[in-house]
Order: sequence, then C-alpha cells, then structure tokens
Amino acid sequence: MNNYNKKIGILYILGAAFGFALMGLFVRLAGDLPTFEKAFFRNLIAAFVAFFMLMKSGGSKSVSGKNLGILVLRSACGMAGIICNFYAIDHMNIADATILNKMSPFFAILAGFLILKEKAGAVDIIATVIAFIGMIFVAKPGVGFTFFPALIGITGGMMAGIAYTLVRKLTGNGVNGMFIVFFFSCFSTIAGIPFIAMNYVSPSLIQLTMLVLAGCGAMIGQICITKAYSYAPAKEIAIYDYTQVIYSALLGFVFMQQIPDRFSVIGYIIIISMAVVKWIYNNKSE
Repeated sequence: MNNYNKKIGILYILGAAFGFALMGLFVRLAGDLPTFEKAFFRNLIAAFVAFFMLMKSGGSKSVSGKNLGILVLRSACGMAGIICNFYAIDHMNIADATILNKMSPFFAILAGFLILKEKAGAVDIIATVIAFIGMIFVAKPGVGFTFFPALIGITGGMMAGIAYTLVRKLTGNGVNGMFIVFFFSCFSTIAGIPFIAMNYVSPSLIQLTMLVLAGCGAMIGQICITKAYSYAPAKEIAIYDYTQVIYSALLGFVFMQQIPDRFSVIGYIIIISMAVVKWIYNNKSE
C-alpha cells in the first residue's frame, strides 16, 4: 500500500460511520413512506456517485462472465440487507437497528465458511457465539411488538455479511471494487422500481428532502469508507466503523429523544467487545 497512513484511514472511517448514521436518521425522519421507496432514493443517489467515482478511478468497467452471477447474487443480498436495515430503522430505536446491522462481520465468518470454505479460528468462533448472545439482548425475543423488526434487522445483518463475503470472492477474482459498488447501486435501483410501482406514495417536500439527505449521508459514508481503505487495510481500521452505533444513539437522542434500554446497552457492549477481541487477535496473528 503505497500511500499507507493509518491515522488518515481512521479519520476517514470515522467520517464514514457518521455519514451512515446520518443516513439512518434521515431515513427515519422521512416518515411513513414505504421502505422500498426509501431504499430506492438511497440507491439512486449512490449509483450516480459510484458512476463518477468509477470514471475517475479509471477502473475496469466490465466483468467476465464467470463473475457476473456472483455480482448479481452479491447485489441481491446487498439490496435485501439495505431494505431490512431501513425497515428496522423505521420500527425500532435507530441505535438498536444499527448494532444489529453491525452483526454483519460475524455473519461473514459463517458465510466465509459456507461459501469460500474458509476455516474459522477458535477465537473467531467464540467471539461470534458471544456476539450472538449480545444480539439476543438487543432483539429481546418475546418482548412485545419490537421483536419482529429486530428479526428483520438481524436478517439485514446476515444479508450484509453474505454480501461482504461475495465481495471478497469478487475482488479475489480481480473485479474492481468500485465497479462492484456501481453494479450493486444500479442493480438495486432498477430492481426496486417494480416494488415502488406497486405501492408508490408521493412524498411531501419535507419527506423528499429527508430522502435526498439520506442519500447524501450514504454518499458521504461510501466515499469515506472507500478512501479509508485506500490508506490502511480493513483488518487494521474496520473496528472504528462501530462508532456508527455511538453516532446513531446520539442522533436518536437529540432528534427523537430515543434512549436505548439497559438490555440494548448490554448487547452493544457485548457485540462491540467481541469485535474488538477479534480485531486485536487478527492483528496480532499476522
């Protein structure tokens, strides 16, 4: 990595976490619009941004046939992950929805074993099991009407984990990273049109503004995270992405007076602690 600079990489990933936290806030503030409609605006803006970044990077703008099926599957999983995440954001505390989405690295360990035949180490397995216990504290099975949105949020984290695993396979096959982002954004935008047509709700000016701001938040997050990994490898700085949970909790409190309950806070601590354990172990084992 010729331009290696860990400190700048950390700053960018902190910026990415804040951008995605803003996205979640504005998705919630957009009100009772259909989830597919919210996802469409997010993906549409991301598609334009990814296109210009792809042009600027001069990366490959085509893909071989053997990778096309993987690209479609990655995009479908990523789209499902976003829709599930947006549904959870709309129906539960946004910090809870965020931490459930951040279970994706642990689901990626399982997906890596099933898809890439990667063997997980003992530390990864133990950390994943304990993180799942933390997830239960956040989801609170059987506690009122909040469990169903939590289950959808968990599904979103699982879909994101599978998508990240497929990204590793694609980049390992030589597919340009920015092309993957562009393909995913276009796929999600086009695939979402039939669902919007079936249940379109005309947004008010305020709602439309919130949707555009949500797309801008996602754009900031995507640009910053791409820049972050150009300065330092993911294994060194990805842990800082969990600051999104803190940002989401603060934004939820300031703008919606949301306060996570004690069970959720216990879950946050468990999940983030296991992410830190994994991060420390993986860096020491290199």
